[in-house]
Amino acid sequence: MAAKDNGQTPMMKQFFSMKAKHPDALLLFRCGDFYETYGEDAVRSAGVLGITLTKRNNGGLSGSTEMAGFPHHALDTYLPKLIRAGMRVAICDQLEDPKKKREAIKGMKGLTEMDKMVKRGITELVTPGVAMTDNVLNYKENNFLAAVHFGKSSCGVSFLDISTGEFLTGEGSYDYVEKLLGNFSPKEVLYDREHKADFERFFGTRYCIFELEDWVFTEQTARQKLLRHFETKSLKGFGVEHLHNGIIASGAIMQYLEITQHTQIGHITSLSRIEEERYVRLDKFTIRSLELIQPMQEGGSSLLSVIDRTSTPMGGRMLRRWVVFPLRDEKAIERRLNVVDFFFREPQFRQLIDEKFHNIGDLERIISRVAAGRVSPREVVQLKNALQALVPIKAACLETDNESLKRLGSQLNLCEELSDRIAKEIQPDPPQLLSKGDVIADGYSADLDELRHISRSGKDFLLEIQEREIAQTGIASLKVGFNNVFGYYLEVRNTYKDKVPAEWIRKQTLAQAERYITQELKEYEEKILGADEKIQSLEERLFGELIADMQAYIPYIQTDANVVAQLDCLLSFAKTAEENRYVRPVVDDSDVLDIKQGRHPVIENQLPVGETYVPNDIYLDTEKQQIVIITGPNMAGKSALLRQTALIVLLAQMGSYVPAERAKVGLVDKVFTRVGASDNISLGESTFMVEMTEAASILNNVSQRSLVLFDELGRGTSTYDGISIAWAIVEFLHEQPKARARTLFATHYHELNEMEKNFARIKNYNVSVKEIDGKVIFLRKLEKGGSEHSFGIHVADIAGMPKSIVKRANTVLKELEADNSQVGTVGKPTARKIEQSREGMQLSFFQLDDPILCQVRDEILGLDVNNLTPVEALNKLNDIKKIVEGK
Repeated sequence: MAAKDNGQTPMMKQFFSMKAKHPDALLLFRCGDFYETYGEDAVRSAGVLGITLTKRNNGGLSGSTEMAGFPHHALDTYLPKLIRAGMRVAICDQLEDPKKKREAIKGMKGLTEMDKMVKRGITELVTPGVAMTDNVLNYKENNFLAAVHFGKSSCGVSFLDISTGEFLTGEGSYDYVEKLLGNFSPKEVLYDREHKADFERFFGTRYCIFELEDWVFTEQTARQKLLRHFETKSLKGFGVEHLHNGIIASGAIMQYLEITQHTQIGHITSLSRIEEERYVRLDKFTIRSLELIQPMQEGGSSLLSVIDRTSTPMGGRMLRRWVVFPLRDEKAIERRLNVVDFFFREPQFRQLIDEKFHNIGDLERIISRVAAGRVSPREVVQLKNALQALVPIKAACLETDNESLKRLGSQLNLCEELSDRIAKEIQPDPPQLLSKGDVIADGYSADLDELRHISRSGKDFLLEIQEREIAQTGIASLKVGFNNVFGYYLEVRNTYKDKVPAEWIRKQTLAQAERYITQELKEYEEKILGADEKIQSLEERLFGELIADMQAYIPYIQTDANVVAQLDCLLSFAKTAEENRYVRPVVDDSDVLDIKQGRHPVIENQLPVGETYVPNDIYLDTEKQQIVIITGPNMAGKSALLRQTALIVLLAQMGSYVPAERAKVGLVDKVFTRVGASDNISLGESTFMVEMTEAASILNNVSQRSLVLFDELGRGTSTYDGISIAWAIVEFLHEQPKARARTLFATHYHELNEMEKNFARIKNYNVSVKEIDGKVIFLRKLEKGGSEHSFGIHVADIAGMPKSIVKRANTVLKELEADNSQVGTVGKPTARKIEQSREGMQLSFFQLDDPILCQVRDEILGLDVNNLTPVEALNKLNDIKKIVEGK
């Protein structure tokens, strides 16, 4: 290809013109059967996709350009990898058929090289936040795009899942918005480029972000976009009119959809307010440390993985939301529990619902693709199957005596007219792609049926021609064939050339045969090829008309999807409760948390075969036993006890049954945890700094209805500092009227047991152990009273620590304990005391049980010195030397 301006070939010139439209996106440039990337894009894509990086010669004038590509049919394989790597991808397709282009310009003069180029254009801009295809999306997880607006007095935030149409907004403090970002886990976040420093300061750097111009974040611009989209005169009907900063954030999302060319968004039918007062507050520390959504360790399990028995993708996505947004409304919780209870009492109803759910599929995302014009024929049939599955579900719900089920059943819209149309117009088992043909049902269109008859009878007609010509000419090996150059032909082997009729026209000579055409074949060719093109065109038109008419059903089907999701979540609760022996909790407006024989829902599912989880009782209120200080040895189960208490509370307020014999849960408004050790070195924060930051967040936001869990607070600093901080925090929670929260405080600082004597609502408990013949047995039972032993050295021993270190640690421990007993307070032994113990060890060399020294001692004591020859003595000495050297 000849080089053009600036040393670029016409194709590269076209590439750079497309790249200039979205310079921040990786451009997939369609060239024939491949998607190509060039320059820096090629380097990035080769690294992510693991494909070969090569170079392209630019006509010899501008050197070479890096190039990497993959077959166009592999787009569904490679695109998800690019998106999951946080990239924005612009897809540039050929807008015209290269063959037709060549035919159209054939013989035309005065055309430039650019005129001869196939037209190309960006057909889609895919980013992590606006993906719609199944191969990019996780079917049980929402794919939220978020926008944040920094207002004068508060921060606005909005979330959109374009694959489902869910559009939400809210506003509040930076802390509140950070909590929402953590709960919704957006795949991409938009903000004003002028507030980059603010965004990183308040929300960190863990999100995939995109910066927009400041004019996008103005209320007038945002409001206009929203009103234009929803075709309303105000936003009062959505209940968000007063959320000025939230409206600005929502408008920024609408602007971003324009930028990314997502204009078919009829499935975004409403904008909902995030009602903070309806849900339990869970900060990112609590969500992480309680492992609600994801385990902290690879190979572990989360609460979600234990309770998720949903059958539909919508149910899976909703349950994920319910886990991080437990309810605070007693009546709403009771309604959920009543439905779960009904599933238990009516097994036939439960079996019917469960069976039909397996036929529904992803109703929510299918109808979203209808709005975007991207739905496949197979998905349309799946939509029909889902609507038909809703018929018995609706009837069964309306026949129950449960008010919640009746209400949900009445909300289901069966869309019978649409279901009937799909059954009438679309084949029962159509192909995934419309271009494959045979999508429209036989008998629906008379014109289509006639064209199909012509096309389908073609083979028979060709066979008739072949048999007739063989009979007339006597050419036994005569065959009818087809190629793209000159269409249908008759092939005759060279041995029969003399029998070819004079009216046949020779078109091609082969080594062993010749090919001919006849007037009859050309007429047939025009007829059959015309029929195939007309069939494809007619099917596309009929299918498009059906999809256009389906738009009117979008809000009804979205409601159906929401109802199915709710039922699926509640059915999942019932399945989990039955499998794991959960009971119905009592949730009320009191301040009492009374759990009898509670269990950890995740740990009990991971125990080895034959082991059972040891249950425990927990009681907390704000009058008699507000704070429980739990002491006890390492590995005794203190952390598990704290976590299981929080998980039982959260399960109850989700509307689920709980792992216990009995549970009464006085409504909790916030759950705070400070569990485990972690650091944030990239921000210069040590383990102790992170610990104090999390503790400060708890104490600044705690209320009388909160549940607070502290585990080993203060371990990252000196003993004196740690005890002092822990004491002051417990005292604050007890004495501060606004912070009188129900609290579990697990600690190794046994000195805190003294607080029970001076503070009325603080009680001491310990997780018990038994010590038999020097071995510690963990009973994992919570008992009244404090403990003074941690058995840390025993834990080190069973962890595989060298025996010499274990023995030495015990010696030092005795010295420390002796020193503390003399002082009567938290002691710090002098270096001299420990050094004396070390010297004593050196003097009594053979009294130690160090394995190597014991072996040396045994070798020497086992010698018969009187009968040892000089050579044997030297050999034995050499053996002892090898033992000492570890050989």
